[in-house]
Amino acid sequence: MSSIKVCVWHLAPLLFIAQPVQANPQQDQQQFRDHYRQLFPQLQLSDYANGVYAIDPVAQESWRAIEEFPPYEAAIEQGEKLFNTPFPKTGRHYADCFPDKGIGIAHRYPAWDKDKGEVITLAKALNDCRASNGEPALDGEKGEITQLLAYLAYTSRGKTIATLIPEDDPRALAAYRQGKDFYYTRHGQLNFACATCHVQNAGKRIRSEILSASLGHTNNWPTYRLKWGEMGTLHRRFRECLTQIKAEAPPADNAILRNLEYFLSYLSNGVPITGPSTRK
Repeated sequence: MSSIKVCVWHLAPLLFIAQPVQANPQQDQQQFRDHYRQLFPQLQLSDYANGVYAIDPVAQESWRAIEEFPPYEAAIEQGEKLFNTPFPKTGRHYADCFPDKGIGIAHRYPAWDKDKGEVITLAKALNDCRASNGEPALDGEKGEITQLLAYLAYTSRGKTIATLIPEDDPRALAAYRQGKDFYYTRHGQLNFACATCHVQNAGKRIRSEILSASLGHTNNWPTYRLKWGEMGTLHRRFRECLTQIKAEAPPADNAILRNLEYFLSYLSNGVPITGPSTRK
């Protein structure tokens, strides 16, 4: 999501895409793709893996130069080390908490947990694993969690987002719809919704920045942002966006933000995983 340090009148009139109240996720997904296909007919679905760089050739050139010596390489290496270090109290590993020992599974998250009745992001799954081994939760925005996520995302590179909404559990659909409602609801003193920038105004400029499309917004995390000078999680970015529009920002991995990620990930099914990555 792009920075919103701009006067309100610099944006185009807010003409939201009509969202059918009872539209099912498949209809939402098709509508999203049709919308962006009209906006950016030159792009294929896989191109959205590159975020704003798919529609900003000037920025893409600089980004590709950075990616030759990516600033997140150390995070991948440290994440692998942390992932393979046994927990002091139990001697177990993170791998013991995941199917396939955690390798090549990042594209399946966020996932619906029927037993717990909630959306589980990969970050929450890692912290749940820590809790089951007597360890405190990691910060949900930066630090060790980004290193672990960087390593796990790296093992899923090239696989496409595969977020599922079980048809036999209405709670999963309710969580998806809560995420959708949050995305289209105006927030904060600036009275913006997430969709204001990334649906209505995708491809337009806010000062020198081009606004990215919603498709693929969950595929490249964790990310080394040049603005931060360090790695950060998707929920850190969510919270930053909300703060910029002077809205209340729920804590990282709060149910609200997990449901938001669930909604966006489902709409981006089929977009390749490119995390960890570099962004402005």
